[in-house]
Formats: sequence, structure tokens, C-alpha cells
Amino acid sequence: MTDLAALSYHLDGDVAVLTLDDGKANAVSPALLEALNGALDRARDEARAVVLAGRPGRFSAGFDLSVMTQSTEAMRHLVQSGAELLLRWYDYDLPTVAACTGHALAAGALLLLTTDVRIGSDGPAKIGLNEVAIGMPLPIFAIELARDRLTKKTFTQATMGARVFTPEEAAVAGYLDQVVPADTVLDEAIAEARRLATLSTGAYARTKHAARQATVDHVRATLADDMAKLTGPTPL
Repeated sequence: MTDLAALSYHLDGDVAVLTLDDGKANAVSPALLEALNGALDRARDEARAVVLAGRPGRFSAGFDLSVMTQSTEAMRHLVQSGAELLLRWYDYDLPTVAACTGHALAAGALLLLTTDVRIGSDGPAKIGLNEVAIGMPLPIFAIELARDRLTKKTFTQATMGARVFTPEEAAVAGYLDQVVPADTVLDEAIAEARRLATLSTGAYARTKHAARQATVDHVRATLADDMAKLTGPTPL
């Protein structure tokens, strides 16, 4: 761990393992975004695949509410910085795997939507985009990432309806690819990352870029204007 954020980094062979653990909800703060960007810089030089894991029971509860409610300017800056990190992770050159160790809400759910392979724990957990339920409209980037990764049947209830899913339901909806016992989720994620690490990184990266470029371009083209209009959580 570092003083910068509750993020640890270690190299397991060809796999960089990034673990979120602030002892609380793993909120996405400005410091955490800085640490994640630094970890991705490092992994690009050292690894052939990356695993992003949470602590037992918590993957991430989303953007730091203390910042989200501080001021409109602070809220918009954090969300825009988060969007930039999510786009980087979504289009990252190396294969990415999530070990979803527990609750993944709002920006935590977006981290799942932007990860190539998502392996979840079978423990009790809430997964989903709950923004509308707390009086916050989903930004365009969140809607487009959901449109890309969630099933058509699920999309409306998951976005406008703010539905939150169990891990098993989340696997059907498209937030997760697989659900495994809680005590094996990290090992399973690392094993999948090792498998992906055997593929040609150049071919993998080019295929990922081609598959996702249209979404990335649309989000980048709309991001500044959308952030200028964004409102934070409000009472019902």
C-alpha cells in the first residue's frame, strides 16, 4: 500500500495484480485515480495482463461521496477524471481481468463494464448502476459502456431503472462473465489473466481497439459537454 491511495501492486509472473483495499468501501477518489493510472503505466512495461481485485466483500462502491457532495465543480472534475480512467482501462493494450470480490456499485460497476473478463464472487453482493436511485442522471459515458456490455434485455432496467443485481443475476445481465466461490475468485482471475497473457499482445490490442473504437470516439466527443451539464446526487 502507499500513502497515495489504497492500492497495492504486485507482479505474479506476467500478470500485474492491482488490489483495491481502503478498509472501507474502496471509493474512487482523486488519489485512487492517480494511483490507478500510475499502476497502468507500470504494468504496460512489466506485464502481459492485468488483474484488478477488491478486498473481501467489497470491489468498489463508486465515486467518493465526500467529493461528489463537496461542490458541483469538485463533482464534475472527479467524474470526468473517472471517465478518462475508465476509457483508458476499457481500451487498455493488455488483457484485463476483474476479480469482483463483493459489492460493485456506480463507478465500481463501471469498472466491471470496462474490464475484458469479469469473474465474481458468489458471496452476497450488490452490483449495478444505482445513480438514478440516488437522484443522479447517468452520464453519457456510463450509458454507452452499459449499452456495449450489458444485454439488450437488461439495458433499460439497469440504467433508467437503477436495478441492482446479485452476482448470479449480474452474470446473466452482462456485468460478470463467471461466478465462482468467494475463496477462489482471485485465483481464478489470475489463472484467466495468465491464459490471456499467452496470446499475442499486439493482435489482442489491435482487435480490442477495433472492437471498441466507435464507443471510445463517441464518449470522447460528448464528454466535455456532458460534464458541463452533469448534476450530482439529489434527494428524492
